[in-house]
Parts: sequence; C-alpha cells; structure tokens
Amino acid sequence: MADGAEIRRGAEARGALMTARLRKLVICESPPGAVRELTSCADLLDAWGSEVLGRPARRVVVDGLPHLLWPAVDQRILLLGHYDTVWPAGTVRDWPFSVRGVTATGPGVCDMKAGIVQMLTALELLPDTSRIGLLLTCDEESGSVTSRPLIEQEAGRSGTVLVGEPSTESGELKIARKGGSVYRVTVHGRAAHAGVEPHRGVNAGIELAQQILAVRDFAAGETSVTPTVLSAGTMTNVVPESAVFCVDVRAWSGEELHRVDRLIRALTPRLPGARLTVGGGINRYPLPAAVAVSVLEVAQVVAAELGLPPVRGVSAPGASDANFTGSLGVPTLDGLGGVGGRPHARGEYVDVSRMPERAALLAGLMARLLAGAEPVGSMAVGSVAAGSSLPGPADGSR
Repeated sequence: MADGAEIRRGAEARGALMTARLRKLVICESPPGAVRELTSCADLLDAWGSEVLGRPARRVVVDGLPHLLWPAVDQRILLLGHYDTVWPAGTVRDWPFSVRGVTATGPGVCDMKAGIVQMLTALELLPDTSRIGLLLTCDEESGSVTSRPLIEQEAGRSGTVLVGEPSTESGELKIARKGGSVYRVTVHGRAAHAGVEPHRGVNAGIELAQQILAVRDFAAGETSVTPTVLSAGTMTNVVPESAVFCVDVRAWSGEELHRVDRLIRALTPRLPGARLTVGGGINRYPLPAAVAVSVLEVAQVVAAELGLPPVRGVSAPGASDANFTGSLGVPTLDGLGGVGGRPHARGEYVDVSRMPERAALLAGLMARLLAGAEPVGSMAVGSVAAGSSLPGPADGSR
C-alpha cells in the first residue's frame, strides 16, 4: 500500500499545479451538446489522462459526443466523472476563471472540473494504477443518455465506483441521492387570428398554464415536481397552436418516481379540442445509502491515517451518474470532488486550498481498496432492478 505521509506530501506539493490545471480546464469550455467544444476539451483531458495513467484513452463517440475511457484489465476501481457543464459557449468571456484568496470561480469550476483535476492528481500519487479505470463522460448534465450504457458496463466490471462530483460546502461526501425524472409535455391547440376571431382557436398557452398548475400539485413531502422550461406561440397576433413545458421530478424512492410518472401520463386536456403528448420519464433511480456506507467507512479510516479533517456522509437531493452505478448494487461513493458550492449558478465556486487534501484522500482511499479493504456489494435494490431499462428523457436531471 502507498505510504500515507508520502501521498499527503505529494498532494500538497502539487497545489499550484492543480490550480493551474483547473484554470486551463475551465477556460476550455464544454457546453452541453456542443460537439466542437466538447471534442476540444476531450483532447485536453485525453492528453492529461493518458500521461498520468501511462495508457491511451479509448474515445467512445456516440451521436458525435466524445466520452473518454481508460479501462483496466483487472478493474478493481472505476473513477467516474463528467467534463460537460451547464454553461453555454462564450460564458467564460464575461465570467472568466478567477481566484481570490482561496476561492476559485468560473463556469463549471465546482461541477465538476475541480473534481477531474483532483482525480488526475490522485492517480499521479499512486505507484500503480493498472487496476484503476477512469471514465469521463460528456453528457451528464443532459441526462447521460448516450453514456449510460458505458457507465453501467464499466461499473459492472469494477469492485468499487468512486465519483468525482463535488462534495458539500463543508466537505461531506455523498452516500445517498434522490432519483430524478424529466418530462416534456407538448400541448396541441388550434391557431386563429388573435384579434379577429380568437374564439375559433384552441389556445395552447392557456392549456399549458392550467397543466403547469396541475403538475405542481403532484409534489408531496420531500418529492419535488417542478415545471421548468416552457414556451408557447409564434406571433403576437396568433392564438398559440402549440406549447411545450418541461418538468423536473426528484424523489427519495422509486415508488415515488413511479407515482408521479403515473400522474403525469394521466394528464388530460382542460380545453375542448386541446391534446397533450407526454415524452420523457424516469431517468435515474435513487442512490441508496446501502451501497455507499462500507466505502465511506474506508474513507474515514484513510482520512484519520493521513491526518486529514474527519469526513462524514450526507444525503444529497441532486442526482448524478452514481445513481446508475448504485442501482446496479456496485459499492459507490460520491462527492469526492471539489469542496465548494453554488453549482449551476453564477456564484459557483471551489476552495482551491482544499484540493490537495481531497486528492490525497482519494489517493489514499484507492490505495487501501487496492490493498484489500474492498467493500462487498450485497444489496437488492428493491423495486429498482439492476440493469432495468428506462425511457430516455428529452432533457437530463441533475
């Protein structure tokens, strides 16, 4: 097993390099679905990862989207992350990467480019990475529609999955996550002149408004049902012929996701002559704590051995690709990325002073797992059948 003191010294010595890498990675924008920008970012990560691991990446391109995989023959550990962000191209021009004190900001700095830098640094700190696979996908923010089969394939041949999504603002790891669904509801009405004969039309905008209010009431307890993107009409003097709205659903159980799914699919028009079409569905089942606790316990031992602040696990309302691997019953620990907050917001930030510490924790955790302290996955996921086939939504959940 790698020496703990050496791991920590090595991580601390790389602090400035980690910040420099983070700057370069944030500047290399990677918007959702933007093939040109994603390919450019993949080129950068391909070079970094191949140098660190000493083996070439396998570029898996699906629908033009380049996912990067460095598989291991005897894959005991899978490091999992994504390099796409929610920010459109050009965001970095009016919100450039910057560091003030220990706080770095910029598009994607926390979710999850700091995590990628920490994963690469952790790999550098280990004398042998031959049993560690690395998978960096580029469509997590839009639902992992093209990368999900690859994620499940690599998780299925791994003993443990370690996910580089950001931790909480105070540094807790994530041992449970809500599941998520995304729906796209299309309203079909009938166009007419808005001023001359509006009575001849079926106003899709009015129908949309009523359906949004109906969907909002499907929320219950800790299950959130949130209408998000919406649009209606084409011209100011035309009764809207069509309208669209999207719905984000988050729940702690598969049963709740299915309850809301049934309600949304049972929506009926309120206006005579209107029609509804429902697309999308359940995207990710919840990440159950049962698959994470044993890995967390190993991480807590490692933190104590390295003289790092104690770590604890928390439940997180957001979803990630850890939901997929956990649903397969593979031991999975999430939140091993940057210590920061405000993801998906202009105030997104990461504490660069803690990046070496977290890289050391990840390296020490991998070293201990490779030395034989490997968790055993023994879960039955209840209503979530391993490898179950889910409908792919038009938009992803987060």
